[in-house]
Amino acid sequence: MVTQVPFAPGLFTWPAEQPELIGGCCGDCETVVFPNQSSCPKCGSVEMADHRLPRTGTLWTWTTQEFLPKEPYAGGETLETFRGFGVGVVELGDEVRVEGRLTVNDPAEIEFGMEMEVVVVPFRTDTDPDGGDDTEIMVFAFAPTEQNGEN
Repeated sequence: MVTQVPFAPGLFTWPAEQPELIGGCCGDCETVVFPNQSSCPKCGSVEMADHRLPRTGTLWTWTTQEFLPKEPYAGGETLETFRGFGVGVVELGDEVRVEGRLTVNDPAEIEFGMEMEVVVVPFRTDTDPDGGDDTEIMVFAFAPTEQNGEN
């Protein structure tokens, strides 16, 4: 049996059919950040509260990563099994820009300004050395919306 757990607590709603990223909003100046943090980067206030971010946004910029990531971002691949992946910055509403993996990595399928949505995907599987349940680590990513296929 495989148990699924989020990469880090408090980053996104999990489990959820319509996952949302959990950012923070300053109670004094209303600055929105992702991830949430203990104080506001704009005014320094400690009045930060959890704030659910929009599920969809616009791809602001992107690239592909063609080298094996280091910890804590390593996904368990080796030099032999590694496949490059897309990385992008998505502007979620008028609130905040968030960097994350893309579910597509073919430059022919990616374009600036395309609509993206938050999804949760497997990142790696940690095997229990004692023979217990394996743990599948889940991470948020951005996927092109179905709308993009209709253009």
